[in-house]
Amino acid sequence: MVSGKRVRRLITRGEIQGLCLLLLYTSPLSCFSNFSPLIYKIKEGLPKGTLIGAIGTDLHLDFSVDPPLLFNLAQKKINEQYVELNNTTGELFTSAVQMDRESLCADRGEGQSCSLALDVFILPQQYFQLVKVKVLIEDVNDNRPRFPSDEIRVKVPENAPVNARFAVEQSAVDPDLGVNSVQTYWLVNDFGVFTLDVEENEGGELTPFLIVTEALDRERQAEYVTDIIAEDGGSPPLLGTATLRVVILDINDNCPKFSEAQVNVTVYGNATRGSQLARLHAFDHDLGANAQINYSYSERITRETRNLFHLDRVTGVIKLAGKIDTNTAKLYKLTVLANGPACIPDVATVTIHIIKVVSGPPLLIPRYIAAEKDGVVSLKESEPAFTPIAFFTVKNIDSRQRVECLLEGLGPFKLSPYERFKNEYLLETTEPLDYEMRQEYQLTIVGRNLHGVVIKTVVRVQVEDENDNAPVFKQSMLEIFVEENNAPNTFLTKLQATDADSGSRGEVVYLLGSDAPPNIFYLDRQLGVLTVTTSLDREEKETYRFMVRAVDCGSPRRESIATVIITVQDRNDNSPRFINKDFTFFVPENFPGFGEIGVLSVTDADAGKNGWVALSILNGSDIFVIDTGRGALRAKTSLDREQQGTYYLWIEAVDGGKPALSCITMVTVLLLDVNDNPPIVLFPQSNQSYMLVLPSTLPGTSITEVYAVDRDTGMNAVIAYSIIKRLGGGQSSFDIDPNTGNITLRRSLSDRGLYSLLVKVSDHGQPEPLHSTIMVNLFVNETVSNESYIQSLLLRQAEIEIEESIGSRESRQWIQDRQVFPCQPVIIGLLTTCLGLLIMVVSLTVYISCRKLRKHKKKRLEVEIPLKMNSDMQAVDRKLMEISNI
Repeated sequence: MVSGKRVRRLITRGEIQGLCLLLLYTSPLSCFSNFSPLIYKIKEGLPKGTLIGAIGTDLHLDFSVDPPLLFNLAQKKINEQYVELNNTTGELFTSAVQMDRESLCADRGEGQSCSLALDVFILPQQYFQLVKVKVLIEDVNDNRPRFPSDEIRVKVPENAPVNARFAVEQSAVDPDLGVNSVQTYWLVNDFGVFTLDVEENEGGELTPFLIVTEALDRERQAEYVTDIIAEDGGSPPLLGTATLRVVILDINDNCPKFSEAQVNVTVYGNATRGSQLARLHAFDHDLGANAQINYSYSERITRETRNLFHLDRVTGVIKLAGKIDTNTAKLYKLTVLANGPACIPDVATVTIHIIKVVSGPPLLIPRYIAAEKDGVVSLKESEPAFTPIAFFTVKNIDSRQRVECLLEGLGPFKLSPYERFKNEYLLETTEPLDYEMRQEYQLTIVGRNLHGVVIKTVVRVQVEDENDNAPVFKQSMLEIFVEENNAPNTFLTKLQATDADSGSRGEVVYLLGSDAPPNIFYLDRQLGVLTVTTSLDREEKETYRFMVRAVDCGSPRRESIATVIITVQDRNDNSPRFINKDFTFFVPENFPGFGEIGVLSVTDADAGKNGWVALSILNGSDIFVIDTGRGALRAKTSLDREQQGTYYLWIEAVDGGKPALSCITMVTVLLLDVNDNPPIVLFPQSNQSYMLVLPSTLPGTSITEVYAVDRDTGMNAVIAYSIIKRLGGGQSSFDIDPNTGNITLRRSLSDRGLYSLLVKVSDHGQPEPLHSTIMVNLFVNETVSNESYIQSLLLRQAEIEIEESIGSRESRQWIQDRQVFPCQPVIIGLLTTCLGLLIMVVSLTVYISCRKLRKHKKKRLEVEIPLKMNSDMQAVDRKLMEISNI
């Protein structure tokens, strides 16, 4: 014997498969393969805002169309109690009222689905369609099993054999479905003589049976009291409890038995009260009091059901005792007991099927798509052809009857069956409406069945005037001229636009376009007066181009645009400006006259004559000239760096405005040296000079030097000395330092007489160095006893021919003169004297020039714009004076 045994069973339920998508049109909507409704499954009791399904997405609708799609519920008052529909996305959500499956589908039998049917309109009219949506509500384990009463009594005869089964008629009820309903029963205490088993009838209901496991003896114990537990299959499971009282009865040999355990009855919804529905028959082979049978409902039958179906306790006749509400119930199951004295009641199940019967004339139920109030539909004249107005649903019709709906009335309208659903008619326009032609239509929808019953519904259609004219500007482009530096809030123009519409639709307001610069212009919305709020600067921006809008007050608003071009006229409010604060140009000396030294770039932000610039030289115009057009600076003559190496000029730029504005810049012209001066030998003074050298002079002794200067600068003035010809005595007795010109004795002198060295003095100029030559004569002897003898030697020495390629111009001229004039001594003496006098004159001239230059420079410093002399040249002149004094 098993104590507290639990009997569990899982009930398999059919599940609704998948999601049926309806694909309808091929325009922005995809094609439908059939006209089945969209089906969504949700669990009951979900909170507000839970997504049920996305209708637009599931229908594969194109949301990029213009105008955009709209979604509306057909019966908002009923449907919006449980669901909320997003009008733009088509998403369906739960509302604040939670769905309770047990309340919504109280009339559904076990195994039947619970659903909420919705009709959804897809708008606007060019994409219109009716979509059927079915929301299946799935059960959750939110109900605890409940017994009909707190105490259950079961009577068991004392002679009940072992394994005898007694039904516990007052079984627990759980409104949940499937595994969430009652799955098993068990006893808290079985006293070692009972156990429980569970049986399922054809309707899927579970009935606990009390099973006797040991022999009973009423005289030993007449009653057993324990608790019976009902458990559902939820997770976690919920329990229901009741007190089970088992009463032990005296024996009775025979008990009543029903001739039919299952009775099915069909009842029409219009059945009259008192109609007999069924007659149950049970028999008992006993006689007398033990054979008496009375019929009763099971305790699980509700009071409302007992009042609706009356059971005669003696005859077993079931009659209709009230009016059937076909909207709340379609199926009833009645459990009837046949009771006999001291007997286990026999059980029979009566299933009553209710067939809904349509009575009365057909009904036409309008569901408006267009805006409607008090039966008046408003349509805009801009609505296109085939705009849906309303649906008309035919109700209360027998499946064997046929109702035909017609449209009466004149106008561009038609009524046609909606091909996707039965008994649905769509009223729509056939062409656009024109408010100016007709403002109102009255239509009559007529329904007629085969029996001649006629129903009528009147629909009034009012046509609304539309804003179908946009404002028109008097001028589509306005050109405005305003001088720069204007006063703020200066008037520019007054815009004019007209609108052919009337009323508020013809009222025009003026707006600046989005391309108008912010905070610069202001446009009066009502008057159309355009002003400039700030002072304009042509140099900052010369032209403003933007749009202005004329917008009416209609709905939707219409507008037109015009282009405004504002040109800012120039004023002479900007001085000329040189690109640089000052200019420096480097020019090689001997640059050809009127060659371009450099360009002075000057700008003026003004325009026209105000921006025309003339250039002039304030100082130095006797040497330089400037091109006004290009600003090119030129020298009138070739410039000599040795005369002046740097020039400072002041240039003035004057514009053409009235009054004229100007600016001044400084230009520095630096002359770059060119190798145009050969070295000048200052010592020895002539080729006829000589020097006495003692024969005892030791090697390495400095004998004399060649000193030369070069008026050029840089590498052009770097001098190199070299001996290119040796005459008389030893050929290699003397050396010359290439850098200093110092002549030293290389070896001891053994021969007396005249030694002549032809020295080449060369600079390092480029591209070709320049040079001069000098003859250095050295007379080796103890004394100079006969000077005329030495002069004759010098004359003979001069007869020696010097190579033409390395001889200087002076040397070649000297040789030519010697060949022409035979009186050499006289000529040489005269030349020596003239050269000395020339040197003295040059020295005095240089000295006097320096004095004048100093005075002139002092005076120049007092002038605002000076011209500077080259200091290097003065240094050379001073050197010449010092040498001449020696």
